[in-house]
Amino acid sequence: MTQRFSLHPSHPQARLLRQAAEVIGAGGLVAVPTDACYVLACRLGDKAASERLRAIRGLDERHLLTLMCRDLSELSNYAMVDNRQYRFLREWTPGPYTFVLDATKEVPRRLAHPSRRTIGLRVPDAPVVQGLVEAYGEPVLCSSLILPGEDDPLTDAAEIATQLARRIELVLDAGGQGLVPTTVVDLTGAEPLVVRIGCGSIEGMVARGAEASTLRVRF
Repeated sequence: MTQRFSLHPSHPQARLLRQAAEVIGAGGLVAVPTDACYVLACRLGDKAASERLRAIRGLDERHLLTLMCRDLSELSNYAMVDNRQYRFLREWTPGPYTFVLDATKEVPRRLAHPSRRTIGLRVPDAPVVQGLVEAYGEPVLCSSLILPGEDDPLTDAAEIATQLARRIELVLDAGGQGLVPTTVVDLTGAEPLVVRIGCGSIEGMVARGAEASTLRVRF
């Protein structure tokens, strides 16, 4: 049965966040509101949970999943970041951005892009998801909650609980959520490359050489 917790959007209840973290730790899937749209989140390294997540989203192994981190101190465990990339990340985090980076050996091979060995990483700027990752104590694996055949993510907790009843364990309800996923920036090249324009502004990013690409990717 899918549970639903009601949380205050700016001061989420610590008790409920701890319970949600326990659900993730036990192998569950949790729908979480972020500073962009809702995401599905699960435990990193949990093969069964990540396969369930991919099945709900209709994703194959070529689609990157994202590691949601508390802050930049966790990034070096999962991504190879040089000084130039770190300065860029420090300027643009926390926020509604997903960054594509070269994965380290700490990232299970099945979670990285099969040909490029890259991983999506992000540091959100929203109390509920920040509180959840803090309560869990390590990054969680996630993907935007966009169902197969749909262009827009689910935004209403009650609708998520109904549509995904018995397919996920928990929905965190903090009110209505945005329709737009994150802006995705590829940092694996010589210059930042914007591969999806989402709810994060790229003003100033373009001025330093980032380009808006016609490539569309799903996270």
